[in-house]
Amino acid sequence: MADLIVKETENGKGIFSNRRFKKGDKIFEFKGKFFTFDQLPTPYDEVEDHYVQIGKDLYMGPSGREDDLFNHSCNPNAGLKLNGRKVFLIAIRNIEKGEEIVWDYSTTMDEDEFEMVCNCGSKKCRKIVRDFKHLPEKLRQRYAKSGIVPRYNLKYIK
Repeated sequence: MADLIVKETENGKGIFSNRRFKKGDKIFEFKGKFFTFDQLPTPYDEVEDHYVQIGKDLYMGPSGREDDLFNHSCNPNAGLKLNGRKVFLIAIRNIEKGEEIVWDYSTTMDEDEFEMVCNCGSKKCRKIVRDFKHLPEKLRQRYAKSGIVPRYNLKYIK
């Protein structure tokens, strides 16, 4: 954790780099219990509930660790790479020391049940976080080339 720092942001806590990461570097391994869609909390609290889709009907729940605090951005510098039930956050571009580490939550989503108002503040902000299939085609292709699109979402790449 020495490579990462927890700080308060406009959107709650976030994770910041305490060193430079190069494109392709592993930043953090996500941990947490596994759940099916039917096991997710109802109602779902988009601020408090930290569940990440990692399979067609498989979700990783909150761990109580730093992985619960990586924020969304429509202009991310990192993304999730899934390897079975192993989930790694990797740099998709160089990340400088002091920079917030953010990923696009839409890259793993394929369920049509969850939407979240986006407050990322990026000039590229889409204003709403939705399933991967709703992203613009060029962005879907860019994410796929970065290696951060799970197998179950590759069907949306033309």
